[in-house]
Amino acid sequence: MLSREDNELLTRTGPGTPMGTLMRRYWIPVAYSHQLEGPDCPPIRVRLLSENLVAFRDTEGRVGLLDERCPHRTASLFFGRNEECGLRCVYHGWKFDIDGNCVDLPSEPPGSNFRDKVRITAYPCIEQGGVVWTYMGPPDRRPEFPELEWTKLPDDHRFATRHIQECNWLQGVEGGFDNAHLAFLHRGTGAINQNAVPLKYEAFETDFGVICGTGRDAGNGNLRWASDLMIMPFHKIFATRPNGAHMWVPVDDETTMLYSIDYYPDRPLDPDVLERSQNWLHIHTENVPGTDLTVQNPRNDYLIDREWQASGESFTGIRGLGIQDSAVQESMGRIADRTIEHLGQSDIAIIRIRKKLLETLQAFERGEEPPGLNPLDYRARSTRFELAPDADYLPVARQQLADQLAVDAKR
Repeated sequence: MLSREDNELLTRTGPGTPMGTLMRRYWIPVAYSHQLEGPDCPPIRVRLLSENLVAFRDTEGRVGLLDERCPHRTASLFFGRNEECGLRCVYHGWKFDIDGNCVDLPSEPPGSNFRDKVRITAYPCIEQGGVVWTYMGPPDRRPEFPELEWTKLPDDHRFATRHIQECNWLQGVEGGFDNAHLAFLHRGTGAINQNAVPLKYEAFETDFGVICGTGRDAGNGNLRWASDLMIMPFHKIFATRPNGAHMWVPVDDETTMLYSIDYYPDRPLDPDVLERSQNWLHIHTENVPGTDLTVQNPRNDYLIDREWQASGESFTGIRGLGIQDSAVQESMGRIADRTIEHLGQSDIAIIRIRKKLLETLQAFERGEEPPGLNPLDYRARSTRFELAPDADYLPVARQQLADQLAVDAKR
């Protein structure tokens, strides 16, 4: 369990909070590139780390991310006119470029130099892997973009979606690394091959995050180990076929945007893989058209089918792995009360991740640089391998990681 103080420390990400300040030192997903259809298209609302923002693509195709409030009278720039390399407030015509400069101020009398004194909060954006990313921290500390494998692939090598989870970001991250639940929550869906409870659990910290291992009976006398990667601050890379990735991005303290990606590093996705993903049987969810809200949600009890649950064909009676995860994570409340938990050996990954985050915050408060800012660290891959039951997982996993990063560093 956590103390109430540590729970608050880890879950609050708004402006000025310790976790919020730390998280702003990393590149953060804003939206998918296709949501900004083309130059001078309509702007979209964005909420990140409890900040209300607006994103737009200017006449030259560049993406801007501005405070939603016009600095004049705080009217929403979502209603603004996107024209001639700037977003113009419809209230009095004040216009801002992607860097936050006021480039036109038509409501002021001729000869006024007031425009030169006006700026709006603007965050730099880049596009990688079909996603718009932003950096919200100090401009002079902006890191290079992380070399996440899935962001460097052709479009036909990946399938990506996103949806709102109605809970705190940490509930999503912890749920993603709770490997014991696979044998229960997702049982009976036909989408999980390894439905046995793991026989061993391991986790160790790295320069960029935590590696979490689970050893299951391989059926031949060995243990089949899977290593999942938690990369700061909210990434997961996991060992499936196809490969998988998640990002649990705080919208605010009580809402999370979960990005989910299936990908093959070396070839296009198979038609059957795409069909499974597009039918919401894997990690993806069916959303209400035109929104990031899921069709199955707390207000309709996730369309739980009690007869299906009672039949034994489904452990939950809830359709889809992604929704099953959302249902239990959201059922904990908007911010889980971790002071009443009772954690066991199967929770070692969650314990290690919390420890990593708390130690990172303490070091950050002392002025140390956050972990995971080296873009090459993000080249680390999740792995699967077999070992004898009495073999030690940790040195093998550590050596695999060292070998991976050494090879990639030479490229």
